[in-house]
Amino acid sequence: MAPRPHLHGAERGAIRRRRLPMRYLLPSLLLVALMAMLMLRGFVHSEILADHRIQAAAATDKVPPKVLDGGPVIDTRGGKQTSLEIPKHRIVLTFDDGPDPKWTPRVLDVLKKYDAHAVFFVTGTNASRYPDLVKRMVDEGHEVGLHTFNHPDLSFQSKARIRWELSQNQLALEGAAGIRTSLFRPPYSSFADAMDNKSWPVTEYIGSQGYLTVVNNTDSEDWQKPGVEEIIRRATPERGQGGIVLMHDSGGDRQQTVQALDRFVPHMQAENYKFRNLTEALKAPSAHTEVTGPGLWKGKAWVLAVQASENTTSVLVVGLAVIGVLVLTRFGLMLILSVLHARKVRRRGFSWGRPITEPVSVLVPAYNEAKCIEQTVHSLVASDHPVEVIVIDDGSSDGTARIVENLHLPNVRVVRQLNAGKPAALNRGVANARHDLIVMMDGDTVFEPATVRELVQPFGDPSVGAVAGNAKVGNRDSLIGAWQHIEYVMGFNLDRRMYDMLNCMPTIPGAVGAFRRSALKRVGGMSDDTLAEDTDITIAMHRDGWRVVYAENARAWTEAPESVQQLWSQRYRWSYGTMQAIWKHRRAIIERGPSGRFGRVGMPLVALFMIVAPLLAPLIDVFLLYGLVFGPTEQTIIAWFGVLAVQAVCAAYAFRLDKERMTHLVSLPLQQILYRQLMYVVLLQSWITALTGGRLRWQKLRRTGAVGLPGAAGSPAQQPERDRRPVG
Repeated sequence: MAPRPHLHGAERGAIRRRRLPMRYLLPSLLLVALMAMLMLRGFVHSEILADHRIQAAAATDKVPPKVLDGGPVIDTRGGKQTSLEIPKHRIVLTFDDGPDPKWTPRVLDVLKKYDAHAVFFVTGTNASRYPDLVKRMVDEGHEVGLHTFNHPDLSFQSKARIRWELSQNQLALEGAAGIRTSLFRPPYSSFADAMDNKSWPVTEYIGSQGYLTVVNNTDSEDWQKPGVEEIIRRATPERGQGGIVLMHDSGGDRQQTVQALDRFVPHMQAENYKFRNLTEALKAPSAHTEVTGPGLWKGKAWVLAVQASENTTSVLVVGLAVIGVLVLTRFGLMLILSVLHARKVRRRGFSWGRPITEPVSVLVPAYNEAKCIEQTVHSLVASDHPVEVIVIDDGSSDGTARIVENLHLPNVRVVRQLNAGKPAALNRGVANARHDLIVMMDGDTVFEPATVRELVQPFGDPSVGAVAGNAKVGNRDSLIGAWQHIEYVMGFNLDRRMYDMLNCMPTIPGAVGAFRRSALKRVGGMSDDTLAEDTDITIAMHRDGWRVVYAENARAWTEAPESVQQLWSQRYRWSYGTMQAIWKHRRAIIERGPSGRFGRVGMPLVALFMIVAPLLAPLIDVFLLYGLVFGPTEQTIIAWFGVLAVQAVCAAYAFRLDKERMTHLVSLPLQQILYRQLMYVVLLQSWITALTGGRLRWQKLRRTGAVGLPGAAGSPAQQPERDRRPVG
């Protein structure tokens, strides 16, 4: 096999840049698809294009007298102006506004019970949502007529809108029952003598489109719910006359209608009345025309899309409920347990056990950290706890190792190795460490003088195998830095207090963590099985029976990503690595002892709060947008601000615990909206990578060396601005 051509760095970068849009394309398409489903749902629920205006009565001088004085069936097809009466002892029951999933089946059951037929004037919105009921109407011999799609008063509408209302209503019938109909009843219509100068031009235009207009001459007024006896009285034609009776099978509680129908039909049949379809009563050809070919498939596609939107919306509503419960549960647990944690570790006389004063080995894995390593090492040498510093140069090409060696600092050593990755570098450092307590940090991180001392004090408790420190964002002066600062203080550190109290800490941050050498040895050291080696080793510690705790005063200042692309790369690695770690340790769920406890408590919490919740979180904003546009606007805004208020309370309390300034919380609302979308996209891409069996390589972030200790001499705030241009 011929060797593959070697690609230079620039060529590889160009390929990566060409592939970059796919990171955003799939999640964006999914969000667009969800929004489209919501829009379609709003459309078929008359939340879009709805027009609830009703025309006031007008003059009648332009309406032909024979129409005003004629029957309830008006034929204006082909320029005609005729009306038709229903023969004596014939009743055409008509039901408007359906179908309804509760009341229409009951109406159909009564009609079937007495072998009676009726005409159902259905709206396109309901026919699209409940196609099975329309098909049942047709299959059981009833006729179906149009009642427009969105039920507007057509006298307010343009001819284009009228055509659209009719065609969309027909499309729903085609998809539901495979038919077209020639019957039409205008919304808000009454008797023929109620026709006026506003509604008559509409009736003429409807006829020009090939439809019979069907009003009524016997109104049960069942929508007023006057009582069963009154509905029957109003629905009964006078002196044996024929009639078109108006009833409703949708639009509210139709219990009285169903009860009245169950008495009215047999009573009138006993009086020699026949209940027929309109065309049967008029001895005319059926109003239905079978649809085949493209028209049928177009209708079926429409109904299928509507059903998909209904089902998708139902799933989204469940998802919104889930995320609501998760968010409130998480915040509730964080608030309660972080209060308990703070009281526990801050109470007078609290101690982990004997004071830890013995020397500590600090491992600094470094790959091309030339801009940061000097500040990192100097901060360690200034520690008020005895330390040895081991910088493990993992094949750097920027002189990182040489910079450290040229410092000639006491108790600082450099160990070089070929590039093998962070886990291998840490294991190499452990092998070269002289002491039993091991502190691990990143090459871009700066420790305070007390950090190491605070970090190792929990080892006074012999059950503690590892300690998580308090990682803080050093470069918080930009908007994206401020957002990560909020996330670190509110999310990560409050989370760690909560997990500490639950004894299921999921992650020791790579920027500041400490381990017993014996504990590391028992679990096999750092593993490169996942991209989140810090989560992997933490879960392994739990499964081996060690306690993992949080040291709030062990502060470390780290350099956070300064561009969206850098943040994407980091969080993509984190989220994918967390999934890998959960999958790697999945057997903990069924095991006994400490491993089983973490598997049945810690891992579900990690999965719910770190994977499921961020993945569903954009639903909050999707429904916010939907509610703002289509309503109910007021309730939507109140609900969203309610969630934001809970988040703000948690954030304020977290900032108070960490003694942070509250000014950064000004950007919290924007952070919650935009940051959620980014985390959603990252997590979705991680899911796609995991489900397709893809592999993600380690991605090195570009460093600026701009992070120092707050207020310290030579800190970034007191130095000239460095080159801080974002990556690519």
